[in-house]
Amino acid sequence: MADVYGQKPWLKSYDKHVPANLQYPDKPFWEAIEPAFKGFPNRVALYYMGTPFTFKQLDEMSNRFANLLKKIGLKKGDTVGINLPNLPAYYIGLIGIQKAGCVLTGVSPLLTADELNHQLKDSGAKVLVTLDALYPRVIKGICGTELKAIVFTGIADYLSPVLATMGKMLKKIPTGKVRPIPGIEIYDFKQAMKSLPADPVAEKVSMNDTCVMQYTGGTTGLPKGAELTHRNITSQMFQVTTWLDAGMGELVGMTAFPLFHIAGLQICMALFSKAITQVAVPNPRDQQFIIKAMKKHKPDIIGNVPTIYLELMKQPGFKSYDFSKVLYFASGAAPFPPEYIKDFEKIVGANKLVEVYGLTETSPIVTANPRYGKKIPGAVGIPFPDTEIKIVDPDTGESVPFNEPGEIVVRGPQVFTKGYFRKPEETANALRNGWFYTGDVGKMDEEGFVTIVDRIKDMVNVSGYKVFTRELDDIITEHPDVDMCATVGIQNPDRPGTEIVASAVILKPGIEKSDAEKTRITEYLKGKVAAYKVPRRIEFFDQLPTSAVGKILKREVRTLLIGKVK
Repeated sequence: MADVYGQKPWLKSYDKHVPANLQYPDKPFWEAIEPAFKGFPNRVALYYMGTPFTFKQLDEMSNRFANLLKKIGLKKGDTVGINLPNLPAYYIGLIGIQKAGCVLTGVSPLLTADELNHQLKDSGAKVLVTLDALYPRVIKGICGTELKAIVFTGIADYLSPVLATMGKMLKKIPTGKVRPIPGIEIYDFKQAMKSLPADPVAEKVSMNDTCVMQYTGGTTGLPKGAELTHRNITSQMFQVTTWLDAGMGELVGMTAFPLFHIAGLQICMALFSKAITQVAVPNPRDQQFIIKAMKKHKPDIIGNVPTIYLELMKQPGFKSYDFSKVLYFASGAAPFPPEYIKDFEKIVGANKLVEVYGLTETSPIVTANPRYGKKIPGAVGIPFPDTEIKIVDPDTGESVPFNEPGEIVVRGPQVFTKGYFRKPEETANALRNGWFYTGDVGKMDEEGFVTIVDRIKDMVNVSGYKVFTRELDDIITEHPDVDMCATVGIQNPDRPGTEIVASAVILKPGIEKSDAEKTRITEYLKGKVAAYKVPRRIEFFDQLPTSAVGKILKREVRTLLIGKVK
């Protein structure tokens, strides 16, 4: 059949200010954002727990950090890991790493010692920036790595003296004792910022050099490093700021996405490029801090994962906030449950939710709902400028018709081309003939709007029939007694080679966990979906395992359900 996606139907749905093709600055990351730093030196670039940092201060401090990397002996192309929540050292470090011509790899503070060890070894990191409170775990995780130095910071660093003192007295600020490690240099980040020169550092890098190495689990095996080039990163920055119609030096942005996640990192980079003030959120699960920070700094732009929005919607302080100043709310990393969108917009205002879709390998965004124009609840928007998407049959690779599910494949300037670091086989599987095969199941309508159906690995095979768990989750969550749901497939003990559908459910407050409630949900589903899609197992939980950005971890849900079945 003809490739219907080659017609690019999405172009007709673009906002008027967005062209089909963009002229990208041929500049690596630091050169691309430098005009914002030089043009708005006295503007606040970052608020951290009330402490302001101007663009001039971040420029000078990142020079000092770049000089520290040079002092340690790092060369162009060497990798530096940052193992922190959203603290000042992260914002300073990511710029300093680029000025020194090095590669940033974000290292989640939630990793175990073994997971940390894998990423440090695999990336060949030479320096690790970490938190003093994480030091005991770091010591266990550095055996056999190529680390030359560790740079540590503390949560109290850069807090006002009053907040720092009170926090320590009340033991609300976790700390850790830093001790020497044979063969590894140890530096205090804050002291280094005082003692090292602020002389400019500008190592020359090319657009095809690696800017960021972000680790992703993918579909199989240990996490692997996706190499994102300066071309990938700066192209994405330009796509994002053009799409959202962001002016220069005019706005305040706030997001709870952690910087070690590609979404948080790219939001930070894009806001830097437009001299937009950022409000740091060190703990994305602290809803009261988020609400207080909103009231204090009055952000124009807010970005979060859907689960954080859903939790905020339960808070009186969020529901009573005046959102008239907020231009839009970006939502990504997981689909926003369509049944909650109307409730969300009743609180924040109509047409303000801009859902996006992307992956680590795509820097990360490939589709977004228009900033001003038509939005379809449940859809994750239309392809960005210069971005092509098609939906293909996972078995044959042939394009499927509009509105039929298949694997999403994509190409564009933000899509990685270098592949996974030192993983040629996995790179060859993911990148084929210039297209990136995402492993996501989706469908596109005649106007170009994409809806995510599932991950290929999360599809359930019920005696040869395909069950898309994401679709089933949405239907179950529409039940009046259900607050949240995660559906997976578990092996059918009676029929080897096939699976049964199992759902982990969180009930709304006041609803009793009972067999009668399971029956009510089952009977409800019998009128909504085919018999083979109705879960054979429904189990109730008080909470579900989530990632650092609030994404439900279905692999862990599967383990919980298997344990319940036994």
